[in-house]
Amino acid sequence: MTPDEYKKLDAIDLANLISKKEITPTELLDAALETLRDSDPSINSVVQVLEEEATQQIAGTKNGPFSGVPFLIKNLNQQIKGTTTTNGSQLYKDAVAETDTTLVERYKTSGLIIFGKTNSPEFGLATTTEPVLHGPTCNPWDTGYSSGGSSGGAAAAVATGIVPMANASDGGGSIRIPASCCGLFGLKPTRGRVPVGPFALEGWGGLSTSHAITRSVRDSALLLDHSQGAELGSPYFAPAIDKPYYETHNIAPKRCRIALCLDSFNGAQTEQVVIEACQQTAERLEGLGHRVEEASPSLNPELVRAAHGIIAVSHVGATVEKISRKLGMPIEENQLESVTWNNYLSSQAITGADYAQAVGDIHQLGRTVAAFFQEFDLILSPTMACQPPKIGELDTMSDDTDSYLELLYQMIGYTSVFNDTGHPACNLPTGINDNGLPLGVQLVASFGNEELLFQVAHEIEQEGGFQPIRPLTQPIW
Repeated sequence: MTPDEYKKLDAIDLANLISKKEITPTELLDAALETLRDSDPSINSVVQVLEEEATQQIAGTKNGPFSGVPFLIKNLNQQIKGTTTTNGSQLYKDAVAETDTTLVERYKTSGLIIFGKTNSPEFGLATTTEPVLHGPTCNPWDTGYSSGGSSGGAAAAVATGIVPMANASDGGGSIRIPASCCGLFGLKPTRGRVPVGPFALEGWGGLSTSHAITRSVRDSALLLDHSQGAELGSPYFAPAIDKPYYETHNIAPKRCRIALCLDSFNGAQTEQVVIEACQQTAERLEGLGHRVEEASPSLNPELVRAAHGIIAVSHVGATVEKISRKLGMPIEENQLESVTWNNYLSSQAITGADYAQAVGDIHQLGRTVAAFFQEFDLILSPTMACQPPKIGELDTMSDDTDSYLELLYQMIGYTSVFNDTGHPACNLPTGINDNGLPLGVQLVASFGNEELLFQVAHEIEQEGGFQPIRPLTQPIW
């Protein structure tokens, strides 16, 4: 199989070829590695290549739905035994994992061949992917622009055609934002749907969860079938599913009442081109028989910003303190990027009462959004309030906190609140801007209802509403 042939297929197509013995896992891995060598020097999506480990996996390939399909793991929190997970930080550059995380185990059981790790900003704190340790990941559509973050390496690798899908995580938009920047499908599951253990049993106090960025809706559905579910010690878990997502993703959805939200939930200003792209998607949905009307849950923008910030910053502080204890020495300013260090300093002023109040606030936000879903089936909004930024525009080494936060709030203006509330949400590629860069829209469903997201996303995908025309590969729709 040539790299060009490889790039045209999604993960299910590749698995089917292996099942029919029309190609071997080794040949697929060779195609993935050749694509990596040819395209990634200018993109910098993969920061660690695990060719030897992947070859060993092939020798003992599990008989799962993705048997033999090449795959990449985000270089943040997810651990593979015997390898380092740097979390984009020099503090972890020598940290070797003693065991696999639960999610990695499930990926291996599904038959995926993990051959590398994708770039991530330090501690996953930025909405672009430009860590000092590994350098910036560029957008395959235009290398002068960011691929988004914090799963920017994953998105760039999929958009470039290195893999048909890649692991990603989302604590404020970190799956949906890079999927939007790179013209891909990206689903953030319901809180508690996907395990994050065994080293931690929730991410950022429940704000963060993991799944993937994919080339097709069906890949995302099948992967979630084989990665979802509680693990030993899970403090909570999402509602059980009635049928596998893959069995239901291509069933025509009910005609939905959809709320069109064109004002960001945190008060950030939304650019007109982004609004217009969202309105075009609303028209597509109406053409499919859905009812779309402008409406929005009544949320306090200041509360949305503050509650999320207190919880996220507190966990940054806890992470730094944990590293300090493990190393047996205090962490110095020069060991962290400026944004990370400033978050750490801010965490020192947060009291236990502040944190408890923030937890109460996000649960109240969840109650408000849950009540909104008594009237509406879905929320449609832009994924970002702005277009993809240029490399260096969101500078994690800058001390200009105001400028940094202004762009950050624009990028997470529509996404972070659903990390607070725990609702499932996805990015749908919807078109390109005047600079030839992708734009995306966000769909949000009621708590636990990924099924409806998959169905509506698949409906739009089949109707031709997706426009994933990637510069380094051929579209599959």
